[in-house]
Amino acid sequence: MDCSSSYSDFFMCKRYSNNDKGLAGALRQCARAGVLLVCGAAAGLCGCKGPVSAKAVGAPVAIKAPLGLPEVPIPEDNRPTAESIALGRRLFYDRILSKDNSIACASCHDPQHGFADRRERSLGVGGTVGHRNAPTLVNVAYADELFWDGRAPTLEAQVGGPMADALEMNQSHDVSIAKLKANPVYKELFREAYGTDGITMKRVENAIASFERTILCGNSPFDRYEYQGRKDALSAAQIRGLAVFKDPLKGNCAACHSMGPKYALFTDGQFHNTGEGVGDNEELSDEGRFTQSKLNIDRGAFKTPTLRDVALSGPYMHDGKLKTLKDVVDFYAGQGNSNPNLDERMKRINLSGQDRSDLVEFLKSLTGELPPNVGPPGKE
Repeated sequence: MDCSSSYSDFFMCKRYSNNDKGLAGALRQCARAGVLLVCGAAAGLCGCKGPVSAKAVGAPVAIKAPLGLPEVPIPEDNRPTAESIALGRRLFYDRILSKDNSIACASCHDPQHGFADRRERSLGVGGTVGHRNAPTLVNVAYADELFWDGRAPTLEAQVGGPMADALEMNQSHDVSIAKLKANPVYKELFREAYGTDGITMKRVENAIASFERTILCGNSPFDRYEYQGRKDALSAAQIRGLAVFKDPLKGNCAACHSMGPKYALFTDGQFHNTGEGVGDNEELSDEGRFTQSKLNIDRGAFKTPTLRDVALSGPYMHDGKLKTLKDVVDFYAGQGNSNPNLDERMKRINLSGQDRSDLVEFLKSLTGELPPNVGPPGKE
């Protein structure tokens, strides 16, 4: 490298390129000289590598929301492209991210079961049993806080937790990255998505999150009835059930499973203590949101799940104790389980047998249509 240019006065390349302290001193001299160094140029001059960008290259793609859902929120620092979504999809279904190559994200978020788990509690590597029921990933693009207790602030932040969790995939992030780097197919896929074949955890998180934002469920019989005005889209029982669902003196379900005039997410995104998981002596088997917030009001509170595709995603509640939709309706009709932190919305309601049956039929009408490209790769 020729240092005879004006850089030689303050950037002694040969002297500082392999010496961190010397490099820091050189950079300070650059600053005193009023020279603005672009990161990439400085890295090239010194023979250093700059940080690996986790922003996808190529043209961003629009993720179109189906009937009944609002515009999909997309973070500015993770605009999806066709390549990053395809990469995330492959990673989501690949068992390489688990310790013994036996578990994938899709093992607990099965597309055949509403991207949830048919088991009460999911099984991890070696048959270990998780603490909670795996929540659905349907419409997770709209979630502000992830997991039953809201411990992940973004979809990207959610991705890495289950990978390293000893009860789930049980593999450190470093090992996961090493395994991916040893796979020539993944090196090419990361190059296509991010411009270089560098594989980092942030790129993995961004790719999987971009794919998960495409798991959208709408255009259900309810949506066609409510938002297209097609009165034949619901049966008579489902129409009665919708009335029970919305009536604050009957089901009062919409108090937490919110609906709007133009779309319905069927969740308020908040945390509530419904009494599920409370023992005979009002003791809590799981403190829920309290483990994160440390606020007494959050003891036993869990995030309101969406009801989209709810007929497919049982068993229900954070502990998976309620096996059927009828069990859920009966639980709420009985005001849940008493405890000091029971949510004020939990009130004993008078539902006839017909009301309960109609409400279950309405919940079935929320089974919608998923995009064709959210199943395992190659199975559109």
